[in-house]
Amino acid sequence: MSNQNPSQNISRHKQRVVVGLSGGVDSAVTAYLLKQQGHEVIGIFMKNWEDDDDSEYCSSRQDFLDAASVADVLGIEIEHVNFAAEYKDRVFAEFLREYQAGRTPNPDILCNAEIKFKSFLDHAMRLGAEKIATGHYARVRQSPQTGLFELLKGLDPAKDQSYFLHRLNQAQLAKTLFPVGELHKSEVRRIAAEIGLPNARKKDSTGICFIGERPFREFLNRYIAKEPGPILDERGRKLGQHMGLSFYTLGQRQGLGIGGVKEKGAARGAGEHAPWFVARKDVPRNALIVVQGHQHPWLLSRQLQAQDASWVAGHPPAPGPYAAKTRYRQQDAACQYQRVGMDQGVALQFAQAQWAVTPGQSAVLYDGEICLGGGVIASLAPHPSQG
Repeated sequence: MSNQNPSQNISRHKQRVVVGLSGGVDSAVTAYLLKQQGHEVIGIFMKNWEDDDDSEYCSSRQDFLDAASVADVLGIEIEHVNFAAEYKDRVFAEFLREYQAGRTPNPDILCNAEIKFKSFLDHAMRLGAEKIATGHYARVRQSPQTGLFELLKGLDPAKDQSYFLHRLNQAQLAKTLFPVGELHKSEVRRIAAEIGLPNARKKDSTGICFIGERPFREFLNRYIAKEPGPILDERGRKLGQHMGLSFYTLGQRQGLGIGGVKEKGAARGAGEHAPWFVARKDVPRNALIVVQGHQHPWLLSRQLQAQDASWVAGHPPAPGPYAAKTRYRQQDAACQYQRVGMDQGVALQFAQAQWAVTPGQSAVLYDGEICLGGGVIASLAPHPSQG
């Protein structure tokens, strides 16, 4: 039922709650649910990017109109706040530095930690808010044993976004509500349609917030100079030329320009035409290393080390068996966790080899439904057969 209290983390007394209204259906239903519970709800639309607002790929103008329409239907105030300067300084600059170093960062994780739950939270507190809320599919629970706030997976396994939120700390979680984390996406859309929200059927955004749906390579080319170099196979034979290591990611299959190249001397059969995948970036030689076949040993890793770790509890978990994700939309993978050096270092040993583990992405640790935190993948130990 749409009038039920779907979130166990909403306190009983009525509060002033500032909701990040993105223009999407999840944040719209978040605002509705909180208003239904009697809270004083204020909407904030965050503008985080303004380099090419009028382009076909950047939808922030339309998103604001959608958010304003939702606020009108719900009868709540909405404020348009520009965080573009903070975003460029704290998120986009780091994004470019990582790509230029040959790694593949995840800017949405940094955006959550630095903008949505820092700049936005600070702004909301200045408005007298007791809590903030977003349309993320995750949950917050205060442990009765420790009193600490725990970040939990959203109940819809297909939409869980705890991976993107793993850098949130105790102070941030104490002030945060995730009402739709208790619901499945189908229920969120049903509520939106039932109450006549104008964006009930709006398509979910899928791109990185500042790139949107535009061609990624075309976007990156504006900010990072092309430095062409050789594409080599595992034996060092040149198969073609890449346009710059920054423009490729491990596990990439499309856009290599070597689709018709066959393995010389290979036996005739299916393996002869196996697709090529990016397996390594040799930064000192500016070489892109590719291998044939999805399950090639060079694409598999049983171990990784991560750095710059952030733990939800404020301290690292005890070493031992856990589960981890090395990318979003991945099944939890059983692993052994150890600390490396100081608290910021993480070593994971997986029970099963993981595919295309990518430096710059995040390794996020779970204990059942509890997201413990994680770090940025720095290096990986190859599959034993890699040599």
